Amino acid sequence: MAVRHFLTLNDMTPDELNQLLAHASSLKQEWRAGKLRDSLKNRVLAMIFEKSSTRTRVSFEAGMAQLGGSAMFLSPRDTQLGRGEPIEDSAIVISSMVDAVMIRTFAHNKVTSFADASKAPVINALTDDFHPCQLLADMQTYREHRGSIQGATVTWVGDGNNMCNSYINAAMQFDFNLRIACPAGYEPAKALLDKAGNRVTVIADPDEAARGANLLVTDVWASMGQEEEQQTRESDFKDYQINPKLMQLADKDALFMHCLPAHRGEEISADMLEHSSSVVWDEAENRLHAQKALLEFLILGQLD
Repeated sequence: MAVRHFLTLNDMTPDELNQLLAHASSLKQEWRAGKLRDSLKNRVLAMIFEKSSTRTRVSFEAGMAQLGGSAMFLSPRDTQLGRGEPIEDSAIVISSMVDAVMIRTFAHNKVTSFADASKAPVINALTDDFHPCQLLADMQTYREHRGSIQGATVTWVGDGNNMCNSYINAAMQFDFNLRIACPAGYEPAKALLDKAGNRVTVIADPDEAARGANLLVTDVWASMGQEEEQQTRESDFKDYQINPKLMQLADKDALFMHCLPAHRGEEISADMLEHSSSVVWDEAENRLHAQKALLEFLILGQLD
């Protein structure tokens, strides 16, 4: 059977994605009930980090342990990846020794190049272009709180970054409508918007974009690697904050999500994480369970 990778949401069919989310919720219930599971016993996940992380490392490492397997942390300082060895050469060697590889890096082509040469499944745990694992957690969270997201209206407030790009993919894969509220010059790539067609609308006014929405989502104004732009971005995005006033324009049952870490007082008001609409802590925990389901699917080829 051909090896399957998970580099964007488009690497799975809509049916597979929905099955995966259902399985993730089932795994979550099992874990909370104290049921032991060793589906990945003696399996090994290599975790390659060129970008630092809290939730990604903890969720993947804990997830492998909860499924009976193990995970090893690899940084550029610890491997030849940081010393000029071609990515393809590293991929051939590493993938011959482990059952799956998770990569969190800057350039998306590093992940695709690694996957092209890998004998084991490769998971994109974040690049500058996409963050599909976070979208699995977000979609699982919405499903658990509100049921199917099909036909819903989702509003993204902020930069047209990797999270926004993955929400565009999600709009197509999960069949919802996406509004993107961002300042001029910070829109997502035109090619991605063109592919989405009328599924996605870019709206300059965040109030207009939020009106009647079922879910409001945001991310930091300056992502990792953009620290030098912080002051400029603070000025450009000052009107693009999710706060209780903006939530009032959304549907009365609307949810609020943020992938974290959050900068309180910037992209969100100081009180938004504790707002009645916030499901951010459930969303963060669901990284663990969605990724366990993903690991089983990629390594074992099954969703049950």
